[in-house]
Amino acid sequence: MALKNIVNKQYRNIANKAAQQTFGLEVPSEGWLAVVRKALGMSVVQLAKRRGVTRNQISKLERTELQGAVTLRTMQNMAEAMDCRFVYAVVPRDDVETLIDKQARKKALKLVSKAGQHMALEAQSLSNEQMRFELDRLTQELKDKPPTDFWED
Repeated sequence: MALKNIVNKQYRNIANKAAQQTFGLEVPSEGWLAVVRKALGMSVVQLAKRRGVTRNQISKLERTELQGAVTLRTMQNMAEAMDCRFVYAVVPRDDVETLIDKQARKKALKLVSKAGQHMALEAQSLSNEQMRFELDRLTQELKDKPPTDFWED
């Protein structure tokens, strides 16, 4: 197996593991900062004192998190003030292989449809069975050797 394939497989494993570990995890309606602070039984005033800011700033930060406008550094600092870790991740909705399969199938369908249209114009259209075979063959080919435009629609 080529080194590039080994490295790619390691990346896939990391992404798939993260997806499994965070499955079902959603941002609480009040946001993580408020939920964890309340879970600890910590008031806004107490957290403000620990961070060295005003209580209004803490309230504003909790609202900012809900709006998606808080910075990673701010989340890190707030987590540390509550003796917590801040973790963020971008995880696939499905496992990586499923996402690649879907994209390869989508791309193959476009190519087979386009070829089918040209062949129909020349009265050489394929049977449904031949079309399915070509679709499956091309899907596998795209997965095995993805072109540079694989993720372009």
